[in-house]
Order: sequence, then C-alpha cells, then structure tokens
Amino acid sequence: MKKLLALAAAACLALPVLAQQAPNEMVQHVTDEVLDVVRKDRDIQSGGTAKVMELVDQKVLPHFNFTRMTALAVGKDWRKASPQQQQQLADQFKTLLVRTYANALTSYSNQKVVYKPFKMKPEDTDVLVRTEIQQPGNKPVGLDYNLELKNSEWKVYDVTVAGISLVTNYRDQFAQEVRNGGIDGLIASIAAKNRSLEANQAKSEKK
Repeated sequence: MKKLLALAAAACLALPVLAQQAPNEMVQHVTDEVLDVVRKDRDIQSGGTAKVMELVDQKVLPHFNFTRMTALAVGKDWRKASPQQQQQLADQFKTLLVRTYANALTSYSNQKVVYKPFKMKPEDTDVLVRTEIQQPGNKPVGLDYNLELKNSEWKVYDVTVAGISLVTNYRDQFAQEVRNGGIDGLIASIAAKNRSLEANQAKSEKK
C-alpha cells in the first residue's frame, strides 16, 4: 500500500499545469516527471523524508482540495463541526496525508504506471483519471484519481487504490472517533497520528 501511495502522491506532485491541459495528460506528465526525480535522488531513496516533505509542501498542497477531501472523509459528522473545527480537521488531515505520501515516496521501487483510456466532454468539471500499477510478480493494481475543475485549475479530491477510496477508507474510523470523543476527539486523534508519524520518520532518518 505504501508503494501505491507513493505513486498516488507522485501523480499530483507538480501540478502548475494549466487547467486547459486535459487532466489525464496532466496526471501522466506529472507522474513521469516526479518519478524520474525520485529514481535519481539518492537522498529520497535512502529514506530522507525531509527532502520529500519539502517537495510535497511546495508542489502538492496548492493543488489538492483538502477541504473537500476532509469533508468526504468525515462524512455526515462534518456538518456538526464549527468552522474553526472544520479548519482544524482539514489542517490535520492534510498533514496526515502529506506525511503518509512523503513516507511512501521513499520506498518507491520502479513500478510501471499504465494509463487507461480517458474520455471527457468539454463541459466536464469533475473527472476520473484511471491508471494501473504493474508490479513484477504481482497482479496489476488500479490507481484512480478524482479531479475537479476549481478556479480554472484541476484539483484532486480523492484517490482510489485497488477499488478502495482513500477518503471512504477513513470514514468509518473517523466516525468511530467522533462517537467516542466528539469532533474535538477526532481532531486530537489525527493530531496524535501525525506526531507518531513525525517521530517514526525522525527515528528512521537517524538510523
């Protein structure tokens, strides 16, 4: 799963491409460009997450709709949160995904990405870009991206790995956290996971 998340991150790591470019072409261009960097960067290959975090921070954040991703992941409980709590949730969920992607990129190992046929109408503002990850000795795994056209820019709001939506995958877990401790409990839980990821990454780099 970590290697697949690496590809998910890579497909969206450098999206300063004009929205007029077809979203599937954008995904392919960015995937090929970023994975080429990862293959050649020894710091990333050796597990240096600091460099990846910087890359993700500069290239990913402006081109994800984290508010929508968070709302989808939290589900019906999103409406229970105050505007301040919604912002805190979005910030913590963003940090969680960025840290997960950064960690996954350091374990990328030359999987092949196959781009599926893509069709869209000129008026479409919400599209699905389908790809397939081919891994030696294993069955191909689908890796799909939901993008929306927002302020003249294509933004990713969900990633589906092997038929499992990233935001949906978190929904049951988040709902349980809300039942146990309310919205503040969910915020605290995600923040705790972020601190744990940060600590684990720091230990890994010291080895």
